[in-house]
Amino acid sequence: MVKVSVILPVYNVAPYLDETFESLLNQSLKEIEIIAVNDGSTDKSEDIIRKYAAQDSRITSYSQKNQGQSAARNLALQHATGEYIYMMDSDDVLADKDALQICYEYAERCKADFIFFDGDTLQEEGAAQLSWDYHRTQDLKEMKAYSGEFLLNMMLDNSKHNCVVWLLLINHNYLKRIGLDFYPGIIHEDELFTTKLTLQSNNIFCLKRSFVKHRVRSASTMGKHYSKRNINCYLTVIDELLKWQNSPIIQKFAKYTLSKVFYTGHQIPFKEKFSVFSRAMKSGYLKYIGWKSVFVFWLKQKD
Repeated sequence: MVKVSVILPVYNVAPYLDETFESLLNQSLKEIEIIAVNDGSTDKSEDIIRKYAAQDSRITSYSQKNQGQSAARNLALQHATGEYIYMMDSDDVLADKDALQICYEYAERCKADFIFFDGDTLQEEGAAQLSWDYHRTQDLKEMKAYSGEFLLNMMLDNSKHNCVVWLLLINHNYLKRIGLDFYPGIIHEDELFTTKLTLQSNNIFCLKRSFVKHRVRSASTMGKHYSKRNINCYLTVIDELLKWQNSPIIQKFAKYTLSKVFYTGHQIPFKEKFSVFSRAMKSGYLKYIGWKSVFVFWLKQKD
């Protein structure tokens, strides 16, 4: 019986992939499967995946033309058989050999829809510094069920909201029950996925441990400077969430998100600002962006 399915989308991470696989294969929880999807890598990633798959039958792999992380994760989810799903970034490292064992036992004990825990960063030279961290359990209690709306409200109010899926262990049956997958063709897809995942549950538990070392690379989505695509993808996230549920908590999320997105958006080239701002205006999102962020977006010079 597979207890945890590890979903591993892979794109041009050859220098880091050995360390990622080793951290998984050295886990004390042996009843795992690792589903690696090569998303059109042009480096040696495919060779590394094949090497480990030949060594360990718990690893299965698929290849596709480059379609992005959402499509890679969705493909892996179609083949997952585990009781729980863990979605790992393919350049990250599990910091504790007992991480999956501890998470699995805790989730089982709580009968959780999903659990969340903390993480630390591995900052690569040349990568943009993050203005946030991945610690958000300090004000919560273990062995206490939280509703998604309570948690999202609290995280937004305390500026502790973080959308990443690699800090979650998700009950596979819960995921099937709500019929959730990843929206294709965008970056920042975790924002949409985790918000829907969270707001449909009243049975979420935190585990006050740090289990992941998350690599911040100069070539990664979070390591790069902002672009027009970043803003457009965030706008798509808000479009989809408001179509799904036009509620006060989604509106609060939209204000929290878009005010930051457009404040940071001053960094994009001036000629690219017109199309994204026009899109936001036509969608009626100025009320979420706020005038301070509008002024910064148009008037502040690039850092």
